Amino acid sequence: MNPITRAAAAAGLLALTTACPSQAQPPSRSVWDGVYTAVQAERGKALYAANCALCHGASLSGGDMSPALSGGGFLGAWTGQSVGDLFARTRTTMPASNPGSLGGATVADITAYLLSTNQFPAGTAELPRDAQVLQQIRIDPAPAGK
Repeated sequence: MNPITRAAAAAGLLALTTACPSQAQPPSRSVWDGVYTAVQAERGKALYAANCALCHGASLSGGDMSPALSGGGFLGAWTGQSVGDLFARTRTTMPASNPGSLGGATVADITAYLLSTNQFPAGTAELPRDAQVLQQIRIDPAPAGK
């Protein structure tokens, strides 16, 4: 290939890649990025007491048939998964006495409370109810120094 043809091919390739950007996914976030608000977690605390505490305990420590929702039990079960996974499990299987009866806003608030109780920091925006957005939020172990 002569230099002029090579330059024309390179220019064409550059134009094509610039005109057709890839469909890149938005960068994923971590629960350490402040993905809920303190106000939302407070609402979630009241909703947890009304809908979850009977089985999971007032201190989220679990019961005979219910897993802990705080501390090592929670982190062992959910680290490496997404907030979307947690939201979907809660939305479709809880409460055990009436699975799927909690609305998306209620589940988002309860999820915010669970994150708060597990020492993940609050932020400035509420945890959304959008499953695709929630799938992009990872439940990660604490970064070094936390």
